[in-house]
Amino acid sequence: MPSYPIKHPERVKKVTDTLEKLGIAYEMETHPPIPTIEEAVKWWANMESRHCKNLFFRNHKGNRHYLVIIDHTSTLGIHELEKRLRQGKLSFASPERMMRYLGVEPGSVSAFGLINDNTHHVHVFLDKSLITSTRISFHPNDNTATIVISWSDFMRYLEWTGNGLEFMEV
Repeated sequence: MPSYPIKHPERVKKVTDTLEKLGIAYEMETHPPIPTIEEAVKWWANMESRHCKNLFFRNHKGNRHYLVIIDHTSTLGIHELEKRLRQGKLSFASPERMMRYLGVEPGSVSAFGLINDNTHHVHVFLDKSLITSTRISFHPNDNTATIVISWSDFMRYLEWTGNGLEFMEV
């Protein structure tokens, strides 16, 4: 696969430096910007991993934020999600909130954004079906690359972040 330029190399380096610090092995592929799952699927064809959809929400007051991680093939309506999470009315977080809490732009939301959440403000909801994954992949806070790590290392990474975490049925 050809190499593509990374749009925000400093964001990617922060992710790879963190993974190396934690002793987490990773593989990384670069690609053109892929802000949607539909566009990403063709670039993921040769990556052996479970690909995720990362959704960033805020509550109606704007004082709580949630990162919801589900399998990329799953669909979930926001009203159904509100019922499942029992967190009140939700809406997608604005680009400003994405940058403030995760250090990412729209199209680059990722579990790796938690590296930038020093106050552990964001609560994570993780699709239970992902537990059966051997390897899992995310953008490294830049949608011009994808990083693949093992499921066990991903769980170790989530523990390291210190953010609240709950599993949910999707």
